[in-house]
Amino acid sequence: MFQPPASAGPAEFGLVRAIGRWDLVAILINAVIGAGIFGLPAHAFGRIGSYSIGAWAVCALIMGLVALCSAEVGSRFAQTGGPYLYTYTAFGPTVGFMVGWLSWVSRLFSFATIGNLAVNYAGTFRPSLTEGMPRFACISAIAIALTTIVLTGVRRSAIVNNVLTACKLLLLCGFVTIGLFFIEPVRFSTPRIPPLGDFQAALLLMTFAFIGIESAMINAGEMRSPRRDVPFALGTGLAVIALLYILIQIVCIGTLPGLASSERPVGDAAARMLGPVGAQLVSVGALVTMFGTLFAVLLTGSRLPFALAEQGQLPAFLCSVDRRFRAPRNAILITAVLAWLLTLYTSFLGALTATALTRLVGYATTCAALIALRARESDVQSPGFRAPCGRAVAVLAVLACTWLMFAASGRELFSVAVIAVAGAALGWGYALLRRRRLRLSRHGE
Repeated sequence: MFQPPASAGPAEFGLVRAIGRWDLVAILINAVIGAGIFGLPAHAFGRIGSYSIGAWAVCALIMGLVALCSAEVGSRFAQTGGPYLYTYTAFGPTVGFMVGWLSWVSRLFSFATIGNLAVNYAGTFRPSLTEGMPRFACISAIAIALTTIVLTGVRRSAIVNNVLTACKLLLLCGFVTIGLFFIEPVRFSTPRIPPLGDFQAALLLMTFAFIGIESAMINAGEMRSPRRDVPFALGTGLAVIALLYILIQIVCIGTLPGLASSERPVGDAAARMLGPVGAQLVSVGALVTMFGTLFAVLLTGSRLPFALAEQGQLPAFLCSVDRRFRAPRNAILITAVLAWLLTLYTSFLGALTATALTRLVGYATTCAALIALRARESDVQSPGFRAPCGRAVAVLAVLACTWLMFAASGRELFSVAVIAVAGAALGWGYALLRRRRLRLSRHGE
């Protein structure tokens, strides 16, 4: 008979359950709203014009299907791991490891993507920061500051996250509120319906702006009531994010001529409305927003190697918990160092598509897990939330994620395949080493 993973290892009890319902909503919003929305309005408009407003709604609908499945699957678990734990339980350790590996790597790429863009925005105030040693120092300072905060434990991290989320929402809501008074309706005319391929490509780019919705599930081992709060956070957070994205796209289209060629559409729109002061305010807001997202990425991403180690698929030292701060210190440090190195040696565009594709794999397998777990109700805990028409929704979500992945180029898909093969080699190698150690210990007895 199918056996789910152990309910918790010793390390799980070392974590502290300090994340409340609204803390969880803030983590989701902070993890999702990052670099993408400051650049994607221009890229989306350049591909499909004013239809980009509808494309944001379609992308939100697709992510809504994923969130609906995730809400049911996530409400079955109270452990750390998120999509990794769900696929481990539904499909076994091999598939689980691959999803956990890709989820972890995708967060490293997310950190690199947003970190590089943050440095570029900082360059608007001091251009020297974008090259050479100043760039190295800037990226290093960001990584050290974030790591230090995350190492102090989830209680302090949740407070910092809430403050950063509030600042982020105030800045973006202020941009939208002011912008609605400057809209020129004539700018919304689009002469032709865009080709399906352009619409699909625009949706894949927009997916990057929604990446991180699963962040509400990864830290379940540190939540007060994960089975109840995960569905609430997914629904509330996604609704806020989708509405804000659509309104930002409307303001950018309605206020900014030449939107398609803008490198900083939100900043340029603010400059048209408020002059140079508006552009500077948006640049500061973008830096605050990206710093908040980097923090959320590190906070949630560091729990993935912890979860893999807890199930015996990575070395046990990764699931050790600091006695003072009750945080997985080794997992945090390794995640931070790898994210720092990847930021130094990649670019914004070089990491963007890899991030989106690896996350889509995790979303598709989480949705597929809903079907598998419903078929094995006797083996797993019953859900705290049951999605209406769950199996049909899961099938639609898997198809939608697959459709979006095929919008990527062959080169981009090959890059993700290489990452997957590297993960498979790592998992296979550690499994062999672990079995060898077990045999030696038995012979020693």
